[in-house]
Amino acid sequence: MHQEDQRPRKFVWPLQAMPLARAISLSYALLIIYVSLTPFDFNIHNGISGWAWLNAPLPRFITLFDVSVNILAYIPLGFLLVFACYPRWRNFVALGVALGCSALLAFSVESLQTWLPTRIPSQMDWWANVSGGLLGALLAIPLGPQWLSGSIIRKRFDQWFGIHWAACALFLLFPWSQIYPQSSWLGTGVWGHAIFASVDWGTMVINHVVQEAVITALCWLGVGLLLSLGMRPKAPQWKILISLLLLTVMIKIVFTALQFGSEFSLLWLTAGALWGMVFGSILLKWTLSLTGITKFWLAIIFLLSATLAINLLPDNPYFLLTLRHWNQGRLLHFNELMQWVSVVWLPLALFWAVRNRAALNLTS
Repeated sequence: MHQEDQRPRKFVWPLQAMPLARAISLSYALLIIYVSLTPFDFNIHNGISGWAWLNAPLPRFITLFDVSVNILAYIPLGFLLVFACYPRWRNFVALGVALGCSALLAFSVESLQTWLPTRIPSQMDWWANVSGGLLGALLAIPLGPQWLSGSIIRKRFDQWFGIHWAACALFLLFPWSQIYPQSSWLGTGVWGHAIFASVDWGTMVINHVVQEAVITALCWLGVGLLLSLGMRPKAPQWKILISLLLLTVMIKIVFTALQFGSEFSLLWLTAGALWGMVFGSILLKWTLSLTGITKFWLAIIFLLSATLAINLLPDNPYFLLTLRHWNQGRLLHFNELMQWVSVVWLPLALFWAVRNRAALNLTS
């Protein structure tokens, strides 16, 4: 064999579009619009033009938090828009498109906020949004075509989930369902208090550490088993799910610090939450080896049992005390959105599992 034949050949990545990036970019832009304009109580007869904020003076008080949030909110948008442009536009052309779209979206949002009594549009917010879009686009440019085509991420999730993209969406959405404060860690579907508010538990004494540990373990077992049904049998399911749990914990810490202050970032990480995660993870590793149909029914039973426990049992008194000191001023509209995510995640997951029961791997 010639020496030239033994040299590794340079791999030329195919020029492929990334429709998933375009769909995610659009979804994220709609998310920005929702968070920026909710509750949509417009007053277009206030006598102020939509572009009056361009000539308005800068706010007297500019906080680092406001600037940081406005920058961080647009970094993912600029990042995704570069992916969405590929392969028609690449490099600095894609950078220009991402920057232009970010600036246009920010301009539209600031103009519409002119007619919202609860919002104050300003040039500072616009420049921070544009800076975030620029930073996100600059982060995406040097990653190379293997990232721009989405093949690395897409190949990995294809190896894990195959054709079950709904399961993949539930997987990615789960950490965000835990941001809104809840009485039990990893609890979802907290929508029954209004229904069961008339239940009087009297002086019933419950060990809240045991209660939270049991609910946390049940929730994590149910979620893990449900998501495993959408994964390929050869995927490292337990490692993937443990990584999801760690990601959920990290996101919870960050947003708890934003909601309550950095000194309270671990306030939710109680003894019950810790023991529930430990026991739930140990049991999950064992139950993942069961047959598909067994995992299906166990997931349904665990999730429904945890939901009934969350909605029927009294809330942890320390949780109620914490909510009294919760100032939502900074993240009020974001918290409203995350509350909806927390409420709808469980019904969507159960609906997906039941509807796709025939297509899921329930025999292995």
